[in-house]
Amino acid sequence: MEHVCFRLSVKVDRLDEYIQRHAEVWPEMLAALSETGWHNYSLFVDPQDGTLIGYLETPDFEAAQEGMTRHPVNARWQATMAEFFADLDGLQPDEGFTQLRQIFHLA
Repeated sequence: MEHVCFRLSVKVDRLDEYIQRHAEVWPEMLAALSETGWHNYSLFVDPQDGTLIGYLETPDFEAAQEGMTRHPVNARWQATMAEFFADLDGLQPDEGFTQLRQIFHLA
């Protein structure tokens, strides 16, 4: 199982709305994530500066990402979420994150 952690930057002035959207994730988006191998997926945010940290476990992260790019709901979700992020340089949120390197894991 791969452990994946990534970082993005949410615009601080949009943080409350971003958090609210994640309280109401579309059921078809949740199903797509599960179907494509995204497990134990969590998002964490620093309310001071908007730093967003995502964590997930998956058998194959490349395959999980590829599966989501083919899923129609993902394109709709990413398009609605892009406005909340800083520094994406024209990329969608699921393309513009910085993946962090795992250096320790206690099983």
